[in-house]
Amino acid sequence: MKQNTRTNLSPKYGPWAVVTGASSGIGRALAVELAAGGLKLVLVARQRGRLEELATELKVAYGTEVRVMVADLSRPEEVEQVVRSTSDLETGLLVAAAGFGTSGEFLSADLSTELEMLDVNCRAVAALSHAFGGRFAARGRGGIILMSSLVGFQGVPRAAHYAATKAYVQTFAEGLQRELAPRGVDVLASAPGPVNSGFAERAGMRMSGAASPEEVARGTVAALGRRGTVRPGLLSMALEAALSPLPRWARTTIMARVMGGMTAHRP
Repeated sequence: MKQNTRTNLSPKYGPWAVVTGASSGIGRALAVELAAGGLKLVLVARQRGRLEELATELKVAYGTEVRVMVADLSRPEEVEQVVRSTSDLETGLLVAAAGFGTSGEFLSADLSTELEMLDVNCRAVAALSHAFGGRFAARGRGGIILMSSLVGFQGVPRAAHYAATKAYVQTFAEGLQRELAPRGVDVLASAPGPVNSGFAERAGMRMSGAASPEEVARGTVAALGRRGTVRPGLLSMALEAALSPLPRWARTTIMARVMGGMTAHRP
């Protein structure tokens, strides 16, 4: 069993955390970070094999208790199942890391895929935040981590709809943070830039200089309870420093060039 050198999160949020999108990428890295922080975990994703593999790894490494839950969060009834099946647990932390992106011109996109993305990235986030936020407020403590993105701060041609879903998450987290702080609940928007995970492959992008999921996870957990928004990773901070002084139209123009480079290999 690994020696735990991280801050023990259980006294403030524990004992249980629910992590969606836990089978890969940032969600998986966040689950590892939280297990190292002393929390028991409910791991949620669509792929049972990957979840069970991670659960075994976390039990061996950190001696933590883990539950595995297979759910497709594009389906409202399965989102509700996540809520119902955790009602017996003293859950103190929700990490809504499930999500995916698309790229290319919106009018050339498959509409069913775009609407599925809207359901996962926005509808499920709202439903889970409402349910778990209510539980946390009632007990007077808890935390919610929502995955925003650097693209959520302006329009992004060739990723217009994906960027809009992340703008929703960012705005939602900012407002929710102010609403829930007086009730003892921390809300954090994590807004990384390019990340080296399976996201880019599914979205049809090629990224260079991307942060690792582990780097994003460490920065995110470290900011929980201390900030309302964090941009984890050196590249994310550098890009934000360059973009933030500019008007929105200029940021959109620059992001059009960036996204054009990431999708130049596509027809």
